[in-house]
Amino acid sequence: MRIREIIPEDAGSFLELARRVDAESDYMLMEAGERNISLEQQRRKLEQMEQDGHSTILVAENMEKELVGYLAAFSGNARRTRHSAYLVIGIVKEYQGQGIGTRLFQELEKWAVKQGIIRLELTVVCQNQAAIALYEKMGFRVEGTKRASLMINGTPQDELLMSKLIESES
Repeated sequence: MRIREIIPEDAGSFLELARRVDAESDYMLMEAGERNISLEQQRRKLEQMEQDGHSTILVAENMEKELVGYLAAFSGNARRTRHSAYLVIGIVKEYQGQGIGTRLFQELEKWAVKQGIIRLELTVVCQNQAAIALYEKMGFRVEGTKRASLMINGTPQDELLMSKLIESES
């Protein structure tokens, strides 16, 4: 398994990956078929991300060079929020439980330190115990609960807001 930063040429593969993860999981923000972005729009987003340099997407590639997971970090444009990044992770169901999430977080933390990011944050559906266990293992702590923040299969679901503070190597 190889972990690397995404490049604009990955736009098509990444779009396929994101749509697959959306379809396989009840816990992603978007439902199956809801991700309505064109290949060209995705490529432009990746190009912009590359130019800005303060957000990234790490991808996990299997031995056949297929993308099977990702961890995106979005940092703010304002000086007061540039030290913080909001994270989104998605891993293809058949590759879950194989340490890919752990490796993605380890690599992302190295990237964050280089960028001067000291706060990582994410939200997770309270019922997603496997994800919560991963985040806690990686040092994330619960900051609060977003009550009825998502509607999943017609039922309001709570999300946990979790964060991790990291220190630079300076």
